[in-house]
Amino acid sequence: MPAFEGWFRNPDGSFTLLVGYYNRNQAQVVDVPIGPDNKIEPGAPDRGQPTHFSTGRQWGMFAIKAPADFGQQRLTWTIVANGQSTSIPFYLHPDYEIEPFREAAVGNTPPVLAFEEHGPSVQGPLAMTVERTTTVARPLTLTTWVSDDAKFTSSSGLPPRALDAPVTITWTKYRGPGAVKSDSERPKVEAVTGGKGAFNGKAVATATFSEPGDYMLHATVNDLSGVGGGGFQCCWTTGLVKVSVAP
Repeated sequence: MPAFEGWFRNPDGSFTLLVGYYNRNQAQVVDVPIGPDNKIEPGAPDRGQPTHFSTGRQWGMFAIKAPADFGQQRLTWTIVANGQSTSIPFYLHPDYEIEPFREAAVGNTPPVLAFEEHGPSVQGPLAMTVERTTTVARPLTLTTWVSDDAKFTSSSGLPPRALDAPVTITWTKYRGPGAVKSDSERPKVEAVTGGKGAFNGKAVATATFSEPGDYMLHATVNDLSGVGGGGFQCCWTTGLVKVSVAP
């Protein structure tokens, strides 16, 4: 179930390990709390990994920073679900070095994501986190602004199929005690004027929570390269929304 996308170097000499997962059970969404059945070792079991696992392949969901002297060390993510245990190690093997911020062939870069118009933004898989509050009875509005260079990378070199916009946003539950219902897990991205990209857009979705507690929602913003960057590990952007839900 865990999936190691690869690692990249940070400007300060440290490293980032990029991690996703693959829930092969196409019929069952799984929740596994942090602990013996969802842990990253050695060290503290919580390294920011999800506790809610949607069906199918989910690329680059979170990142773990490793120190500059990480060397030949390994981290291992273990998930136990339905009585089956799966463990995947993460380490700095040269074959797994990736460049998620720029695809060299055409100069493609990840979309830019913001949760407020003209507010702070993020570009790439190192997620920006914002906080929101709501109640069980009140749907939470999730508004995002995106921009993109409208470039793409594909294994065939052919342009992607026609889309309403060169950017897609996918919302998933990441953590939380109850169910999360969205009016659209992939809201339509409407073009807007202004902005710094070749394409600039805005998308609005709502989320309703079945019970009070602390939740985390995950946003993946893909460009024309598609899910997982079309296998090139570039170019997508990640955002997280921490939601405190009152009764």
